[in-house]
Amino acid sequence: MTVIGQPLRIAAWATAFGLLAQLLFYDVGLGINFPLAIATLLFAGWAVRDPARPWPRKKDLWMPFAALALAASVALRGDATLVSLDILGALGLTGAAIASFGGLRVVERPLAGIVVLGARVAAWSVMAGVRLLGELRRAAPVGRRAGLDRAAPILRGLFLAIPLLIIFVALFSAADAVFARAADHLLDVDLGSLPRRVVLALLAGWIAAGLLTFVAAAEDREIDPSAVAAWDGRPRLGSVEAVTILVALDVLFLVFVALQAAYLFGGRDTLEASGLTYAEYARRGFFELLAVAFVVGGLVLALETFVARRGIAYLASFVGLIGLTLVVLSSAYLRLRLYQDAYGWTELRFYVLAAIAWLAIGSLLAVFTVLTDRSRWLLHGMLALSVVFGLAFNLIGPVRFIAEQNVQRAIHPELVAAGGETGLDVSYLALVLGDDAVTVLADALPDLPADQQETAIQLLRIRAMDLQHDARGRAWQAWNYSRVRARDAAGSAGMLVLR
Repeated sequence: MTVIGQPLRIAAWATAFGLLAQLLFYDVGLGINFPLAIATLLFAGWAVRDPARPWPRKKDLWMPFAALALAASVALRGDATLVSLDILGALGLTGAAIASFGGLRVVERPLAGIVVLGARVAAWSVMAGVRLLGELRRAAPVGRRAGLDRAAPILRGLFLAIPLLIIFVALFSAADAVFARAADHLLDVDLGSLPRRVVLALLAGWIAAGLLTFVAAAEDREIDPSAVAAWDGRPRLGSVEAVTILVALDVLFLVFVALQAAYLFGGRDTLEASGLTYAEYARRGFFELLAVAFVVGGLVLALETFVARRGIAYLASFVGLIGLTLVVLSSAYLRLRLYQDAYGWTELRFYVLAAIAWLAIGSLLAVFTVLTDRSRWLLHGMLALSVVFGLAFNLIGPVRFIAEQNVQRAIHPELVAAGGETGLDVSYLALVLGDDAVTVLADALPDLPADQQETAIQLLRIRAMDLQHDARGRAWQAWNYSRVRARDAAGSAGMLVLR
């Protein structure tokens, strides 16, 4: 009796996915190919699940839809940083959705369970293909199994011969034009790309086979009880020690906050009386303060994981530290805003601002979970908050937002703070930020100052030529909404006719 139901169906889906992957991804850029691949993998996972097993739990049903939303954004946005985040988020949610298709709970698992489940999904994606091959052999009828055993040496020989055939066909094609023409007509494929396509198809199919095997395997894959017992028996930190740590940090944070109230929050005149300008004060502050907030977040998780008892003193000092951390985040936000008012927006400043907002909401979530004795779900809440922020980024379009803000500063110099830099870094928008920024710059050309307009036209012409000759980006598999818009807008602004 096979452990995996319908191994032939799993093998068929894995083979189809491997062939699709080489068609979608070989020698082309990222675009619509990524959401197509994710959608296919999710559909295959649902198709091979055991219908006798329960449906995914209600708390897990959102994951495949969120994975598809992030994957679709890869075909819509032209922001390299955002696309990278979308890819990571889509892959993680796809793995979680695959696990839920197999009847496992995901969101309701404790932190240790999520880590173990993630490791198992990753391990099965790499190793389970071996198990599937064994199940395929056992699934064959007894009469045919002997035939398969006799055919196995021939199949292995063909497998070893294929690379040699490819090499010799390529050499004969290079040596004789008639043979090359006949081979091209017969195979209708670029022989030079065939080995790499085969490798890509095998890798993608193998990983898909492992994931689909994970879905279809029937045995219980919950956490080992011994691992749960080991986690429950972890070392504990005494309440007095925890309160001492928190009180010491509260005092330090209180001193810092008092200085902030006297200088940064006291207004421009108060700060300049200290001999510093606002720009000098802000330039070196927000990254360090953001790091402080991240360290506090790690400390909060560690204390909630290892503290033995949560008394009134612990809760009061804990909430006090979170409150002071929120003031520190306010200081980081003010410094960042001052810097943006003076020098404009960049991708880094946008994501720092987003991190400040993420940490501020997370701090409030930490207070709520600790006071209601739900701190074991704090990390789950932060992960869910990260998904919400990722979806919000795609709705906002960071690159488009940054470009629009900087263009407005160039068109309306009165928006620039006193002592700040006016003008527009045209090369940053046209050549660095990405396709969404190219469209914004092209649309704003008529409103730009004459000198910047001429520079923008020249750079947009360069960008249009790059997009025009980018064969990897012009393939249908790499179709991307932002890239198409940028190509048309840059070509029009650069007075080029693009076909």
